[in-house]
Amino acid sequence: MTRILPQFEKSRKVSGPRALQPSQWGMLCPCDTPEGEACGLVKNLALMTHVTTDEEESPLITLCYTLGVEDLAFLSGEELHAPNSYLVIFNGHILGKHRRPQAFSTSIRMLRRAGKVGEFVSVFVNEKQRCVYLASDGGRVCRPLVIVEKGWSKVKEHHMKELADGVSTFDDFLREGLIEYLDVNEENNALIALYEKDVKPETTHLEIEPFTILGVCAGLIPYPHHNQSPRNTYQLCRMDTLLYLLVYPQRPLLTTRTIELVGYDKLGAGQNATVAVMSYSGYDIEDAIVMNKASLDRGFGRCIVMKRLSAINQKYDNNTQDRIIRPDREGSDAARMQVVHIRCT
Repeated sequence: MTRILPQFEKSRKVSGPRALQPSQWGMLCPCDTPEGEACGLVKNLALMTHVTTDEEESPLITLCYTLGVEDLAFLSGEELHAPNSYLVIFNGHILGKHRRPQAFSTSIRMLRRAGKVGEFVSVFVNEKQRCVYLASDGGRVCRPLVIVEKGWSKVKEHHMKELADGVSTFDDFLREGLIEYLDVNEENNALIALYEKDVKPETTHLEIEPFTILGVCAGLIPYPHHNQSPRNTYQLCRMDTLLYLLVYPQRPLLTTRTIELVGYDKLGAGQNATVAVMSYSGYDIEDAIVMNKASLDRGFGRCIVMKRLSAINQKYDNNTQDRIIRPDREGSDAARMQVVHIRCT
């Protein structure tokens, strides 16, 4: 559900579309991408990325005219080219011009934080193009950020206590104007701090948690920043045709925040092994492992292998057909655990 497939030829050896752009920071996972010709083209969403849906346009258009947007048909040539006059573009359509673009964008943001307009409506002031871009269409990626005012985060310690006690939820923070969603365009007008200690008077937003730049699968890896970068990619893109079902699964001793959020720790998915990295018998055995026989005899690593097999039941002209049955567990053929085709009438 988090995979992104672009409309680009995988056979073309072009590095531009395969790279992770700076504007995608926090929106797309920097690790989760397959190997081979699809490397970099197939991307995955980050942990807190949200894809917007279409919202009704007519109330927002009426609101824009109420907040001072002037129709181009009623403006003279001098007014159209006034230095402080900015074009207002809503979902790609020109609505008109506004003489105070910063006040207009601030009003839209205040209404959004108060819940008067949709939480996914974005407003972006482009000083270079002298335009104000409003967007409420679907297909935009956005992520939540903590609002910072006058150098202080709006999420206080008592808010976090209410969240931990179950009194408040994330949606409550959104309705109270403590957190808001920003898309890629609106991030250009924001100064986002990574940690609370980095907040300055001109800071506008604060990251919820730095680990949310990773995707769901990448967040399951403990200490991914201590691994060589390709190793994280190799682990995320492993596709097994065999299913190994552990007989004695265990919960991991070391977990990550993402593991707790997605509930991956509710079921055992591995075993906690005691590993000694040492020189053994004076020989360089490279990447081999010497297993403890006593541990193996007690069931360490014992698993049930489940394979995926496919077969076709064919029908014949003499009113016979193939039938798939289970093999006998007793007798001379009991050792051959395989699918047997028997023709029956």
